[in-house]
Amino acid sequence: MPEAGAFTRSDCEPHRELILGLLEHGLSAQRIWQDLRTEHGIEVSYYSVRRFVRHLGEASPLPFRRMECMPGEEAQLDFGRGAPVAGANGRQRRTWFFRIVLSHSRKGYTEGVFRQTTDELIRCLENAFDAFGGVPETLVFDNAKAAVIRPDWYDPELNPKLEAFCRHADTVLLPTKPRTPRHKGKVESDVDYVKNNALKGRQFDSLAAQNEHLAHWEATVADTRIHGTTRRQVKQVFEEVERPTLKPLPDERFPFFQEATRIVHRDGHIEVAKAYYSLPPEYVGRTVWVRWDARLVRILDHRLNPIMMHARLEEGRFSTDPNHLHPHKVSAVERGAGHLLHRTRLIGQHTHDWAKAMLDGRGIEGVRVLVGLHALAKQHSSNVLEDACEIAHSHGAYRLRAIRQLIKRCGPKQDRFEFMDDHPIIRTLGEYTAAARRAIRRDDNHCVSPAMISNSLLSAAGAGDQDRSIGRGPGPQASPRKGSGAWPSDFTRRSP
Repeated sequence: MPEAGAFTRSDCEPHRELILGLLEHGLSAQRIWQDLRTEHGIEVSYYSVRRFVRHLGEASPLPFRRMECMPGEEAQLDFGRGAPVAGANGRQRRTWFFRIVLSHSRKGYTEGVFRQTTDELIRCLENAFDAFGGVPETLVFDNAKAAVIRPDWYDPELNPKLEAFCRHADTVLLPTKPRTPRHKGKVESDVDYVKNNALKGRQFDSLAAQNEHLAHWEATVADTRIHGTTRRQVKQVFEEVERPTLKPLPDERFPFFQEATRIVHRDGHIEVAKAYYSLPPEYVGRTVWVRWDARLVRILDHRLNPIMMHARLEEGRFSTDPNHLHPHKVSAVERGAGHLLHRTRLIGQHTHDWAKAMLDGRGIEGVRVLVGLHALAKQHSSNVLEDACEIAHSHGAYRLRAIRQLIKRCGPKQDRFEFMDDHPIIRTLGEYTAAARRAIRRDDNHCVSPAMISNSLLSAAGAGDQDRSIGRGPGPQASPRKGSGAWPSDFTRRSP
């Protein structure tokens, strides 16, 4: 029997290398014991295998090797949990933040997002490169679904759109080994730094407000700190050493988008990614083409001619151009008090003075009074409304009821006509004098009584008016009736 404290050789020691190989595949002690018996014919007890595996775990691991990079050689990126923001329905919404760190200078860039999609990843990378003023040679990321379709340490399958972006930006994405976060340790520690220093305990009204805060924090805190590893200021190392070594930016942004058809709703909007964008009213009910990316929404007609372009919005938001609202769908109250007050000048000065004094005295409630005043202008003439407003203003009555009562009491004024002194159908006094002289002439053998002269004048006036009205001179029908005592229009009686 061995002495107390003496080392006893394990039955598994001859099979150390085999057991170590099985442990590298993540097998448990139970599974290793089973494989030793069934596949390799090694008869050892389960407890012996368990003790040996525990002893191997207690051995001191090999020290990690710190990997330092040359300027512009590498950037590491990752996502972390962001601060909550207020959603469209008032409830808090979860966010994420994208973080990228240049491995040499530790210069970083942070941007908040709602989703970890490929499009968001590309958009954040483009914005980061713009902030750096250049592109690093390689990008180190984990095996997130936004970047890697099938993880493989030796030959990973990347997302095709992300591969196209890397070619566009002249860089290379190198995923880390699966479940090995230490392969991008610089950004892992930076993610914790952003959580604890920039976002912990904060809430924001919108994602834009969070990104504005992160940009200010990056410039005033993260860039000015003395890094714990390099013992130098981050901004100074980046500006003096790393920025000049970065590759130049691409000539244009990465041209990727999604495309689909949409039918314009009755409210004049289309839906794209659960957000809504307006079009001119003539497109209601029609089918349009839509192309959108992470920044813009482009709307085109069936011939692919551009109609409208909107900035991309969050889900549930509306982007409505005021020019797309039909004039009949914009109420007078929406146009504002200034617009309504200006229109009162078209009615008259007294109406404008009354409206301005009313609005100064009653404030915002006077806006609807102005709407009612314009409604009265459609029912009554401007003169009637001007008179009513003049009287009301002089008495300091600034209720619309007073204007209605004044209009009802005054009523419309009667139109006055001027008498005419000159007209083609009106005969002059000289013509009547000449007619009278002709009427009193008679032949020597006939006498004319005063009654006959009067009848002749009346007949002459009536015949002349009738002739002028039909545009012809007196004819045979103008002869006097038998026994009437009236003479023809020339007032002369011919001898037989």
